[in-house]
Formats: sequence, structure tokens, C-alpha cells
Amino acid sequence: MTAQPSEYHRRVAAQKRTSIIEAATRLFLDSGYDGTSLARVAEAAGVSRATLFKQFTTKAALFEAIVTEYWKVDEEEAPLPEPGDLRAGLETIGRRYVALLTQPGMAALFRIVIAEVPRFPELGETQFELGKMPYFESVRRYLAAENAAGTALLDDAEMAATQFLGMISTYVFWPRMLLARWEPDDSALTNAVDQAVLTMLARYGAPGSHGA
Repeated sequence: MTAQPSEYHRRVAAQKRTSIIEAATRLFLDSGYDGTSLARVAEAAGVSRATLFKQFTTKAALFEAIVTEYWKVDEEEAPLPEPGDLRAGLETIGRRYVALLTQPGMAALFRIVIAEVPRFPELGETQFELGKMPYFESVRRYLAAENAAGTALLDDAEMAATQFLGMISTYVFWPRMLLARWEPDDSALTNAVDQAVLTMLARYGAPGSHGA
């Protein structure tokens, strides 16, 4: 009979995993995907190679963990808004999206993928399938729920989600990819969300159903 790991051992394993992901992220950002080896990650994380390989058997698996960590949204702590007030729901989702896109390292992570994808196309697939798509799907589900509740009038929740997130990321995120000093202040970020919400309300909001 195999003994179950104790709470202490689980905590230590989680701490080592965090150290590995943080070290790998720094190395990927500094040296690129191809220029980072698992041996260097183990050294930078202060763990043995055996410990690293126990957690991540390949560099691709480690990169997948990093992408998942960057895009992670705890739906228990930050659940999707309840349908019924389209304005309030979109404002909540928009603010969360801004926080996600502006977290330290997100733009650099995208730069790694864009730079390395000609040689490692699986990196683009990882960023899309494990990062962007799960978040996008949560927004699509919310809009579909508003449609079912009669507070939004839309034929295609997927397209509506694409439009809403696109309006925000076009201002908040994509200029960062080319402009090193692109740092709009909080009021500008809030305004970007507010304008995207107003556009969505004008296009998809059911009359009188989206709050004041």
C-alpha cells in the first residue's frame, strides 16, 4: 500500500514547483526558448535535476506550465458575473482582462512565442490552446448566458467575445509589443474598458436591461 504524501511534503513540492516556474520564466525571457536548457533551469531554481524532471519531463511541459500560470483565472475566487446586468458584467470582465494583460512579463511571454514560433510552432499552439482560448471561452459563456437571460441580443456569442476583448487588447496590450515605453495610466486603462463596454451595449444590449 502506497503511503499518501503528507501536507508538509505537498507544500514542499508546491514550493519547488513555484521556484522552477519562476526560474524558467526568467531564463526564457532572458535567453529565449531555444537558449534555455532544463539543466540551467534546475540550477537557477536551486533544485536537483531529478527534482525538476519529476515535475517536468520536457522543456515543452515546463513552458506549458508557464503559459497556464500567466493566464490562470481562479473562478472560485473570481467567478464569472451572474447574467442580468450586461453593463456591470462587461465592466467586471473588462477590468479583469486589463489586469491579466498588464501583469509583469505577459508582453515578454508573447514576444518569446512570436520570435520562436517559426522553429517551434508548438509554442504558438500552447499559448493559444492553454492560454488565450480558455479565457476567451469563459467570456463567450458569459455572453451566451446574458443572451439566454434576455439581457443581450446576439446571434454569435463567439464573435461578440472576440469584438469585446479585441477592443480592449488593441489599446491596452498590443502597443506594448512594439513600444517599450507604452504605459498608459490607470485612468486611460479604465477609459478603454468603459468605451468598449459602451460599444457592446449599443450593439448588443437589450433595451432597459443593462443597468443605469
